Amino acid sequence: LLAHKQEILKMRLRETEGMDLILKKKFGFLFVLAVLVMVLTAGCGSEKKAGSRPEEKALPPLVVGVMPDVDSLPLIFAWELGYFKEEGVEVKIEQFKSAVDRDAAIQAGAVDGAVSDMLAVAFFREGGIDVKITSLTNGNYQVIGAANESAGTMKELAGKDIAISRNTIIEFVTDNALAMEGLTAESVNKKAIPKIPARLEMMAAGKLAAATLPEPIASMAIKNGGHVIADAADMGINPGILMFTGKAIKEKKSSIAALYRAYDRAVKYLTETPAGEYMQTVIDKGGFPAAVKDGITLPKYQAASMPSERDWQLCQKWLLDKKLTTKMLEFKDVTEDVSAK
Repeated sequence: LLAHKQEILKMRLRETEGMDLILKKKFGFLFVLAVLVMVLTAGCGSEKKAGSRPEEKALPPLVVGVMPDVDSLPLIFAWELGYFKEEGVEVKIEQFKSAVDRDAAIQAGAVDGAVSDMLAVAFFREGGIDVKITSLTNGNYQVIGAANESAGTMKELAGKDIAISRNTIIEFVTDNALAMEGLTAESVNKKAIPKIPARLEMMAAGKLAAATLPEPIASMAIKNGGHVIADAADMGINPGILMFTGKAIKEKKSSIAALYRAYDRAVKYLTETPAGEYMQTVIDKGGFPAAVKDGITLPKYQAASMPSERDWQLCQKWLLDKKLTTKMLEFKDVTEDVSAK
């Protein structure tokens, strides 16, 4: 009997040891499985982190006003070619037909910046509106003689009728063209005709000797038989600029820097691509009359840079002499270089 009980005890002991071995193997397998899962999970996480860009905070969007002029084309093409999007900034292009509407939008805070000129900046600052020049733009203004006009110089225009718009960049260029030839602003009969189409009609009808016009309208006048009497580019004058409000510069500086990266890419496209490949877009999106397509002269676009202090001083002196402003503003106080360079 005792031997039988001992045999039963040994059997139970072997069963217990077997169960322990099974449990040890089971738990061992589960432990290895758990470690393997952790390693694989960590590996996948590391792979995802290494292969993906860190999330960046979205840049604030911009609204920029443009005009139907050649200065605005790099911005228009930056939008058309998707460069703004590629640089990570949302830009809405707001097209204006007149400087009055554009300036009203700046005053109302409807746009963050706009293609404009130095005179507009001076007028804004005189009125207490905080705007700053962030770069020059590439445009041009020309004094164009009518088809039936024999005058080929500003001196030969003395005493004759020339169409302008008063207290604007057009009159500024006209007066500087006269000064270059030793004449005063009163040497010609200035006819204030604000609407450009009306200037062209009166020239064509022989009612004007000349008119000061921006591109691309100057090219249209030349195509219709007119001729260049004076050229702002030849005089070394470039008053065209891109400006932003002080509020936009303070709150959206990174967005403006991204805009300029896209701007420079558009300039590269315009300078390296044959004009024939994009001229239809110039007409369709630039707001230009179809008649200028075959005769338009585009400027030599340059990457964004700051304007010259000389041009600013010329504008300031002209405004002060005409008593259109009351104070001389320092160049450093009206400029802000926010480009990415």
